[in-house]
Amino acid sequence: MHRSVRTNPRRTRVRPLPLFAGAAALALALGGCSGADGGKTTLTFMTWDSPEVMAPVIEAFEQENPDITVEVSHAPPVAEYISTLQNRLLAGTAADVFVMGSENKTNLIEGKLILDLTDEPYMDAIAPLNKTVRGSEGRVYGLSISSWSTGLAYDVDLLASLGYDEFPTQWDEFVQLLRDLEATGVTPYLEPWAAVPDSIASSVGAANAKNGTSDLAAFDGTGSFAENWQEPLERWADLFDEGLISKDVVGINGDQVLEEFVTGRAAMIPMGPWNVKKVPELNPELNWRIAGFPQPDGVAWFSGNASPGWAINAKAKQPEAAQAFLAFLASPEGVKVYQEQTNSMTTTADYEPSIDEHLEPNLLALQEERVYLPMAAWPRYQDALNVELVAQLQLMAQGQLTPEEVGAALDAKIKQLGG
Repeated sequence: MHRSVRTNPRRTRVRPLPLFAGAAALALALGGCSGADGGKTTLTFMTWDSPEVMAPVIEAFEQENPDITVEVSHAPPVAEYISTLQNRLLAGTAADVFVMGSENKTNLIEGKLILDLTDEPYMDAIAPLNKTVRGSEGRVYGLSISSWSTGLAYDVDLLASLGYDEFPTQWDEFVQLLRDLEATGVTPYLEPWAAVPDSIASSVGAANAKNGTSDLAAFDGTGSFAENWQEPLERWADLFDEGLISKDVVGINGDQVLEEFVTGRAAMIPMGPWNVKKVPELNPELNWRIAGFPQPDGVAWFSGNASPGWAINAKAKQPEAAQAFLAFLASPEGVKVYQEQTNSMTTTADYEPSIDEHLEPNLLALQEERVYLPMAAWPRYQDALNVELVAQLQLMAQGQLTPEEVGAALDAKIKQLGG
């Protein structure tokens, strides 16, 4: 999706362009023309994948469509991207094509801000799971070509030195592992909490599956976040109270977390497809694997969902070029280049991806439906509720709120937003 890290003297840090520095400059950086000179059509595209990831995709599209040049802008997910996109939509400056996430799909669809893609020919190859990027009447508004899941990446050799030949699946054993790691001076577990943490998403999904509950209950009045989320939140809050997870997670980002892992300063971090290729690039000697987040019943879970969809602006200045771009992204050629850049677990019917062996547990979790993303399950208010959830979880991590108070705040937010 969206992360880039460089460490140590032999590597240089890639500095992202400012969000409002001008899409033309970023387009030049990606090798595309920034103007419509020579009679070319200029298609604007806003992404939350990193510019480095999207550059080969854009190049391949432009080679197949020499009369179209793509002008790209970027904002990192999730809250910053959604806020930036919303501002541009309000100002009438949004790109022709942009990412639609679980957190803002309802606003985009109900606001009639994006086009209905249901009957477009390129949608024929899209898997049923990925067509859940849809509206209430079953119409599909986003092109999603892959699914994702995030588990725990861990240092195999470090854990083996502590007597762990296999990664624990039981929660109590996981807590003991954290204690054993802390005694070595290495950060046991590090995760950015600038978005909904993968640890929390997976644990809520596991609790719902075990207890037969659902986040929907908080919306239809049959239950509440305070009831359903308290137990999984308490487990993670206890780790902060014991000092096994640092309260600094509130102020770090994904790049910093990855750097701590590859340099051996953190034993475990969340890991999804977008970072799998970066680990050996940054530290080819690191022996690492991915496991699910341990749970009380011993069934490990992952965070995950169908990947965000690409949507077409209802007021696109170049709608035909936008349709051509999505058709390319859904084609075997487009899926191939995107998959090679991201290690995505693509699910289109006419392309079989080659999955990095590290991602086999992630893929199995998707196949066994041991994945969860709260925002994807919420029927409405995804954007506002997501912002509220992140803020409340950060306060919990800092010891300022109890898990029950976090749930109560979410219930109050739903009531404020209209029930």
